[in-house]
Amino acid sequence: MTTDARRRSPVRLHVVSGKGGTGKTTVAAALALALASGGKRVLLCEVEGRQGIASLFDVAPLPYAERRIAVGSDGGEVSALAIDTEAALLEYLAMFYHLGRAGKLLDRFGVIDFATTVAPGVRDVLLIGKVYEATRRSERGRSAYDAVVLDAPPTGRIGRFLNVNTEVAGIAKTGPIRRQASSIMQLLTSDKTRVHLVTSLEEMAVQETLDALDELTRLRLGLGVVIVNAVTEPHLPGEAIDEAATGQLDEARVAASLKEAGVGADASVVAGLIAVGAEHAVRIRLQEEQRNRLEGIRPAVVELPALNEGVDLGGLYELAHELRESQEF
Repeated sequence: MTTDARRRSPVRLHVVSGKGGTGKTTVAAALALALASGGKRVLLCEVEGRQGIASLFDVAPLPYAERRIAVGSDGGEVSALAIDTEAALLEYLAMFYHLGRAGKLLDRFGVIDFATTVAPGVRDVLLIGKVYEATRRSERGRSAYDAVVLDAPPTGRIGRFLNVNTEVAGIAKTGPIRRQASSIMQLLTSDKTRVHLVTSLEEMAVQETLDALDELTRLRLGLGVVIVNAVTEPHLPGEAIDEAATGQLDEARVAASLKEAGVGADASVVAGLIAVGAEHAVRIRLQEEQRNRLEGIRPAVVELPALNEGVDLGGLYELAHELRESQEF
């Protein structure tokens, strides 16, 4: 996708899912920063109650209110919102049924918690409904946000979470909840929404990604990009990778190479280096096997490097740069 095409992209809602442990929240945050380039305004939402966004950006826990948390390149802004189910239901009751104080009384007696527990489809409508509203909201004649990024539940639950029409069908056949679900599905299945999947080059993560792609396709949801996170770069040439992985590195050659570099090393140091090299080589070969499994899938695949210093704010900006450079967003 060219830069001009990216500027004209109709996508307003970016849903980010992935297997637990693949860095889904990290990638969602980096994507929000990437989309905030060029002075754009982006809202980053979370729905799992983990305060993962606040932790990543090193800010206080997020309230149920939109708060600016970062600045993108060229003056863009990233705001964040932690969507709480009970707060969303109280807001919904006040909006559609005018139950302001009465809604709070229901909350005190545990009715809201009971309702969203026995009817998880309603809970998901409330959570996505808040994202839906932010995507459509206008301020002073323009969209409040140029893009909304949703840090969604993991791939094991993403289909059920997004397929709100089916989830509420047996609960609300008419009325505001049903109409809200239908409106949400119109957005989710339109060209304004893309679902991106985060994976690592691990067997279980790749398999769960492939399964999720099949499920999202069946649900007719727009597929975005498969983002391969935390990719380890090879530190040895190809033939050395093969030798290291099979335990065939020559100790004498390693010792000679250290001597040429001006590094003195005894036998224990050489043996330690060979062991580290073998572990690294096995990891590189496993990555290549899983990368091959992703060849030929319909969505584009973007790889992000492993961050040697761990994930901090600087690392998020580094990943955001990589996503912008990919020209897929």
